[in-house]
Amino acid sequence: MINEDFVSARLIQLRSQRGVSARDMSLSLGQAENYINNIENRKMLPSLNALFHICDYFGITPQEFFDAGNENPAQLREYIAEGKKLSAQSMAHILEVIRDLNRKG
Repeated sequence: MINEDFVSARLIQLRSQRGVSARDMSLSLGQAENYINNIENRKMLPSLNALFHICDYFGITPQEFFDAGNENPAQLREYIAEGKKLSAQSMAHILEVIRDLNRKG
């Protein structure tokens, strides 16, 4: 379910993956130093415009931000970009490797 808990958790997840503090991210976005902390602690929600800036910060789209099944949207986007450069045969091989890894869990 998409709600303020999701926004908070997703922001924490993405920020942690990037290895940046809430304070540093807030300042990078041109906000007060407690801005991201307030969102993560569910004291406020970002405006739509602020959400766009947050997505830009992470290099993802709003759709990717709200895709709960995509834990690493920036990395997945990079995989796809690199995959587009492969031949059909190479893509088939990579797909088999991915399937095998998923079966092994």
